[in-house]
Amino acid sequence: MNTLLLRTSLVAASLMLAACSILPKTEPQAVYRLPTTNTTPAKASTAAGDIKLRALRIATPYANRSIDSERILVLPEGDVIKSYAGVRWSDAAPLLWRDRLLEAFRADGRYQRLSSDTGNIAADIELDGALTSFQTEYRQGVPTVVIVYDARLIDTANRQQLASQRFAIQRAVDGSKVPEVVSAFGQACDQLAKEVVNWAAAQR
Repeated sequence: MNTLLLRTSLVAASLMLAACSILPKTEPQAVYRLPTTNTTPAKASTAAGDIKLRALRIATPYANRSIDSERILVLPEGDVIKSYAGVRWSDAAPLLWRDRLLEAFRADGRYQRLSSDTGNIAADIELDGALTSFQTEYRQGVPTVVIVYDARLIDTANRQQLASQRFAIQRAVDGSKVPEVVSAFGQACDQLAKEVVNWAAAQR
């Protein structure tokens, strides 16, 4: 009886060790913030036509399942979507882009009443849209950051669309390492966000 119990225990222990050996090891993750190159402090606009624009709410853009994640995407060839191993963004890409837009509007100063969709704050206009590209693509062997944002301005009182515009940018990466890729993302986002701000401020 004791012999049978001992054999059963040994078999169970062997199975547990075998299971442990085939479990995937957790890969350490380096977490990257989306860097910014904008060091200009927020300022109030002095142009009479730009003062007291209506309250603006910035919504998190729609994105497909591959973009709506914390993975740093790369297309090394064709339409094959991969991600850089061992690294991730500090938040999902649509949230990073929404927060970058909010920072850009604050720094610009023309919209002095700003909010995002994280809070239930009343607004006259909502900026929403779709983030259709947020990845690195290899163009003739050169890694290139590609960001495409389809923006819409919506009147929150009647949900009518006031204006729409596609914004796209391509920025070659100065190198091929992940920190250089992240830096190029930051530069591209800053430039594209500035274009969105100027467009939105002109839609009175």
